[in-house]
Amino acid sequence: MGQLEDMAMFVRIVEAGSITKAAEQLNIAKSAVSRRLKDLETRLGSQLISRTTRQSNLTQAGEQYYQQVNNILSEVDALNEQTSGAPTRIEGTLKMTAPLSFGLMHLNDVIAEYADQHPNLNFELDFSDRHVDLIEEGYELAIRIRELQDSSYQAKRMALIRYALCASPEYLEKMGMPETLEELQEHEFLQYGLSKTSNLELTDATGKKHNHTINAKVKATNGEFLVDLAVKGHGIVFIPTFIAYKRLAKGELVPILKQYKLPALHAYAVYPKNRFLSQRCRYLIEFIAERFGDNPYWDEF
Repeated sequence: MGQLEDMAMFVRIVEAGSITKAAEQLNIAKSAVSRRLKDLETRLGSQLISRTTRQSNLTQAGEQYYQQVNNILSEVDALNEQTSGAPTRIEGTLKMTAPLSFGLMHLNDVIAEYADQHPNLNFELDFSDRHVDLIEEGYELAIRIRELQDSSYQAKRMALIRYALCASPEYLEKMGMPETLEELQEHEFLQYGLSKTSNLELTDATGKKHNHTINAKVKATNGEFLVDLAVKGHGIVFIPTFIAYKRLAKGELVPILKQYKLPALHAYAVYPKNRFLSQRCRYLIEFIAERFGDNPYWDEF
C-alpha cells in the first residue's frame, strides 16, 4: 500500500470513530487496520491517535495531520475527476452547522435529496444559533447569515436573505396601519435578538436612509416564536422572510411601510481559510445555491 492509501485509511479511522468501525466499513481485519496505522505513525515519527482500552482520541499532531490529509485527498480526487471526466464517489462524513430556524425550515429537503444522490456520505448536523468555532470543534462547513468579518474564514454566497416589517391584520385594525416613520413610533415591536437597543434602517424612494429606534415589547432569540406572537396581535416584527414567509403567504401577517426598502443580508457557506474545500462540501454548497440563490422560493409570497 502507498502513502495515499495509508492517508485514506487514517481518515477512515478518524471519521468512523474507531479502528474497529473502520475495519468493519472496509471489510478487513481489525489487526490489519491497526498495523497500518502503527506503520504510518512509525514512518511519521509521531503518534496520531492516542489509544486506550476504552477510547481513541486524536493527538494534536493527529488533528493537524487529519486536516492536511483531507486537503491532499480532496485535491487528488478533484484532479482525477478533472482528468477522467467521471465524477468521483462522494463519501466520508460531512460535519456542518447552520442556524436553527434556517436549518429546520429549509435544509431538510436539501439534505435528504443530497443524501439520496450520495448514499456513501454520512452527516453530522448541528442546528443552533450559537457561535461555532469550526476549527476547534472540527466542523468542515457552516451556514451563516450575517455580515462576515472574521478573516480566518473563507465564504461563498448561497442565498439572499430579505426581511419583512409586518404585523397581523387584527393588530393593524386595532392600532392602525402606520403610513410614516412618525406613526411607526406609536407602535409596539417584537425584537429579534436581546440587544438593549435596536435600530431599523429603512431607505426611501430617493435612496435616503432613515434610522428608526425600536422600543421592544418582547425580545427573543427565536424568530418563529416572534412570528407566532405577531400573528396573535402582539406587535410589529422585523424578521427574515425565510421565517415568516408562510404566514405572509396566508395573509396572517401583512407587510407595512412597503414604500421603504429594508436591509438585506446573505446566507454564506463558511469554512476555514487555507483549507482545501472537500468535494462533499463543495458539491453541497453548489447544490444549495442552485436551489436558493438571490430569488429563493420563500420570497414568492
